[in-house]
Amino acid sequence: MNKPKMATDKGVPSNSRILMLLAQLERMNGETMARDVETARQVTAKIYHLIQTQEKSGKEVMSKGSSGMEVILASLENTRDVPTTLNILYILSELLTVGRGRRVGVFVSKGGTGILFQILIGASKELPPSEELMLQLHSVLAKVGPKDRKFGVKARLSGALNVTVNLTKQNLQNTKLLLPCLQVLRVYSTNSVNAISLGKNGVVEIMFKIVSPYSKKNTSLLKVALDALGALLKSKTNARRAVDGGHVHILLALYQDWHRNDTRHRHMLIRKGLLVCLRNITNIKLGRKAFIDADGMRILYNSSSECLPVRTLDPLVNTSSLIMRKCFPKNRLPLPTIKSAFHYQLPHTPAAGPVAQLYSQPPGVDDVVDESDNEETDADTENDTENEEDEKDQNTANDDIETDLNKLHPKKNPGRPFEELRVYERFFLELSEDFQGYNFESSKSASTTSSSFSSSSASNRSSRPIIVPTAQALSPKHTHTLSSQEDCNPTKGQPPLPAPTAPTPAPSLTPLELDTIHLTKDQDKKEEAHIPFPDARTTLPSLARPPSQGQMIEQDLTNVFECISLEQEGALNSGEGGRGLKQDGSPVNATRHIQSPLLLGGIATRRVGGGSGSNLGSECGSEGAEDEGGEGSVLEVPDTALLLPLHDPDLYVEMVKGTHSVPQYAEVAYPDYFGHVPPTFREPLQERVYGVQRSKIFQDIERLIHPNDIVDKVVYDLDIPSCPVVEDDGESLKFNSQFESGNLRKAVQVRKYEYDLVLNSDINSNHYHQWFYFEVSGMRVGATYRFNIINSEKSNSQFNYGMQVLMYSVQEAISGKPRWVRTGTDICYYKNHFARSSIAAGGQKGKSYYTMTFSTSFSHKDDVCYFAYHYPYTYSTLKMHLSKLEAYRTPHIYLRQDVLCETLGGNSCPFLTITAMPESNSNDHICQFRNRPLIFLSARVHPGETNASWVMKGTLEFLMGSSPLAGSLRESYIFKIVPMLNPDGVVNGNHRCSLSGEDLNRQWQNPNLELHPTIYHTKSLLQYLAHIQRAPLVYCDYHGHSRKKNVFMYGCSVKETVWQSNISATSSDLQEDLGYRALPKILSQIAPAFSMGSCSFVVERSKESTARVVVWREIGVQRSYTMESTLCGCDQGKYKGLQIGTRELEEMGAQFCVALLRLKRLTGLRNHQHLLDLESDIIGPHTKVVSSSSTTYVMEEDEPSFLEAIDYSAESGDEDGEPETEHVTELPENPDHPEQLSDSETNHRE
Repeated sequence: MNKPKMATDKGVPSNSRILMLLAQLERMNGETMARDVETARQVTAKIYHLIQTQEKSGKEVMSKGSSGMEVILASLENTRDVPTTLNILYILSELLTVGRGRRVGVFVSKGGTGILFQILIGASKELPPSEELMLQLHSVLAKVGPKDRKFGVKARLSGALNVTVNLTKQNLQNTKLLLPCLQVLRVYSTNSVNAISLGKNGVVEIMFKIVSPYSKKNTSLLKVALDALGALLKSKTNARRAVDGGHVHILLALYQDWHRNDTRHRHMLIRKGLLVCLRNITNIKLGRKAFIDADGMRILYNSSSECLPVRTLDPLVNTSSLIMRKCFPKNRLPLPTIKSAFHYQLPHTPAAGPVAQLYSQPPGVDDVVDESDNEETDADTENDTENEEDEKDQNTANDDIETDLNKLHPKKNPGRPFEELRVYERFFLELSEDFQGYNFESSKSASTTSSSFSSSSASNRSSRPIIVPTAQALSPKHTHTLSSQEDCNPTKGQPPLPAPTAPTPAPSLTPLELDTIHLTKDQDKKEEAHIPFPDARTTLPSLARPPSQGQMIEQDLTNVFECISLEQEGALNSGEGGRGLKQDGSPVNATRHIQSPLLLGGIATRRVGGGSGSNLGSECGSEGAEDEGGEGSVLEVPDTALLLPLHDPDLYVEMVKGTHSVPQYAEVAYPDYFGHVPPTFREPLQERVYGVQRSKIFQDIERLIHPNDIVDKVVYDLDIPSCPVVEDDGESLKFNSQFESGNLRKAVQVRKYEYDLVLNSDINSNHYHQWFYFEVSGMRVGATYRFNIINSEKSNSQFNYGMQVLMYSVQEAISGKPRWVRTGTDICYYKNHFARSSIAAGGQKGKSYYTMTFSTSFSHKDDVCYFAYHYPYTYSTLKMHLSKLEAYRTPHIYLRQDVLCETLGGNSCPFLTITAMPESNSNDHICQFRNRPLIFLSARVHPGETNASWVMKGTLEFLMGSSPLAGSLRESYIFKIVPMLNPDGVVNGNHRCSLSGEDLNRQWQNPNLELHPTIYHTKSLLQYLAHIQRAPLVYCDYHGHSRKKNVFMYGCSVKETVWQSNISATSSDLQEDLGYRALPKILSQIAPAFSMGSCSFVVERSKESTARVVVWREIGVQRSYTMESTLCGCDQGKYKGLQIGTRELEEMGAQFCVALLRLKRLTGLRNHQHLLDLESDIIGPHTKVVSSSSTTYVMEEDEPSFLEAIDYSAESGDEDGEPETEHVTELPENPDHPEQLSDSETNHRE
């Protein structure tokens, strides 16, 4: 070896004692060192003494520019003298102990590890080897090993591995030498190849000899041995070796001994080491079986229960919990099939895809659980950590970005010949209407155009009775039955409705005098969000103000909606002329009277237990009509039509009669019948209680530990169509989901107050379990009930981050509070022990479902309560709202309702046109009317995203409103709106699909006329507009998002997509008008729930069949968006820390309209300099790309991690065909107008 020349740092004096000694050592070459052994010993001993006694000496040796380490290593390599070698090892030990991170790095980079292994091999050949030398060598190796990535490979190739193993075997009783040997073996074992080799050499058995039996002697040795054993057992081969040797029982016995004897918790690391060994053994099937056979579940459950009160023992509890969950036998979902309980035969089956596979599945195949589930592959499940999955997703994110520049440049491609599209001309009559025969002075009734939708929407069906739920304080067990041949009794004072015709009252009803409900205006308006309603008489400020005062827009919208308070004194001023309400502040009677049960058409239709399972023509579990209230009793119900101008319960029932469902629902849910008045109080995000998930998991584990405590009683089952409600002795809750948009397939009572709930798959599908809506009755007041939805599929949920379920209490509604409220405690979402078959998991085996659990108590006796994933908004509700909107039309509003098409299920898809009437039939006015830009809106393509409908409701009500803003907006644009793209999915309680079993928002590229009629015809409307050169200025599809907070948009941009990928593009390729950013930017300024920081304008391959991308690419609409509204709440702005409600969602729909009005000013008057300045202000500087602009991939959850680890092991990829990644790019903002961005958002895409 060439002698290194001793170099000194400029800051170190050259006459330093330590440097002089190092220089002397450097001058001694190999021969000199061998000849002059005594001098070498003296020099190295002096160096050691200096380093040991003077801290600065070590710093001088390791300082930058010093070659001290090279000199020491050269001397170590050259000397053959054991004392000299020991001196040098002592020196190294001292040097590497202090600040060893950097120093060890220097040591490794100079080849020190290899030199140590050479000396180790040489020393092992001496007989007997020097014990002190071996001790010091292993001590230094133990310090170096963790910092040398190639340590294991170097050890194996040099032969040092076997030297250490043999030394360990020979010194099992010599604890002084054994400890460093074990420390080195611990590092060796982290290399998987080494671990297998060590296992073959009997090291696993050696480790078990060292760790057992229980003894408190040499605890440091025991700790290192357990660490080494844990590393060895990561190898499946070694894990099998441990199982075959009967060591699982030994580990459990040891753990029990340590648990019992370590009363002061001083040896928690030893206990944790034992658990890590068990955790790694149970990664294989044999290990899990051995663990169960050794009564491991009970041992760990009992020990963990005793550890729970001591917070410092949480690592033990968490590891024990992980082991028990892993070893919990996989259970079968309690279902005959994972296919939907409802069957709908498609007119033809798609050639390929999930639906085709579903139809081609041979009869008799068990699709609930795989035959091989119990023979599960011995996957090292611990490797499937959340972080590793996130890394995979990160790679997927990059892979998903569209890189084909040809696809990134929108090319108008109408796709169909114009002759085929001519038939859609009838949906655009306003573009050819001349209004020559129209009397602009006539009354409203003469001014309205015909509505082809509303006249057909209430078309009567067969004489199927519709059951309307009613309730009284005495009992909830009665229903109001309305045959489709009967008429409903409208509330007096209402204007006549265009369609259906105004019903007449039934003469036989004689209402009783009942208590009044006091209704007042909300006095605390400034605390609430306000939604504009079309009946508002409040005069708004003029539009003639500078656009830069955009922040004043929100104030325009605040005084328009009169919030209702049910607790305070005052008076309600309704939008329909007061409807009989007093104006002097005196109490008003807002009570409806419904006789129950009512016999119609000679059929007595009964309902069990407050609505649990209506079955016409069946006496299944029915009770006599005379029960409790007796025949003919009159029930008190709230008249919510007084509270909600656009809600009419009687009209709702009429609409239900024209709604077609696969199960042929004959029942109306109470919340849909009486409506929802948003609560006046705020509903904050729920704080997660520490340890809540763990406690829930332990309760699940108790099912295995104490099986005798489990009731396991089915109380509701849609797979028994003749009798879904199972009768009992009154000890169980009663469930029901047989109404429009309902979803609950099965309820199993687990304990007295705990129920497992199974959701129904989307029709013609075997997954998408997320939306739920069901009824509960028969509860006990004060008892805390736990509900577990056990077949959720997504790997995470906002239920872990503050979201609560929604509950509607009938008794509360009767008392004057008809509303959905956020409820539930101890809410969490975690992986469970129910096996998910490969058929349901897209071919992947070994997957599990997830549990969403919540607890709640009930305040009222004989109540009927409803639970829902989000605020329900049914198809019949939409029809009712559209019908009521007609009543608000004025002579200045052009409103037309058409039927776009009929769905697979026979429901009409409404299509609306809203704009302002021309001022007159003069040519100029008609020309201005026809040439207004078009805005095309759609919503509710995914049935479970009910928030999209509430946003759409806010948009529609604003458009039909009487405010100057609404009038100006109608004069600016023609609105074409499809408010519900998937009526069948909504009606039948699906979460994502239509009756075709497909996600309609993945069918826009090639929609099928028969299977996807609403998408086919909506796309055709847009293609027609493209053909006649009238493509919309804006297209926006309203959605809901289950994994992110706030409201935000996805758009399409060539530039931002290229920036996110590795495409090499020329400047001409990146020519793009940044106008696509204007609308979301405006929204971020005026809508408190909107977050610009969550918006993304990247085009992905997985989204190329969505409405947003197809309308952008094929129709050529630059401003083509998906607007996503959270199902949870907000983490920025005015609503930060609050869960979102219908008031905020409707406000968002209204604010979207106001944003369009501001957009009009930007796009319509480009020649005005101040508007150009405003556009620059809104869009931000875009002449230069700043390389430091923030880029965030939307991958992980946007929440901080909790103190308690949440186990989402594996499955963080989305198996249900929803690619989970979106990409966020922020352009540099104008520093003069800083934007209020949300916190960094990194989320899964819905």
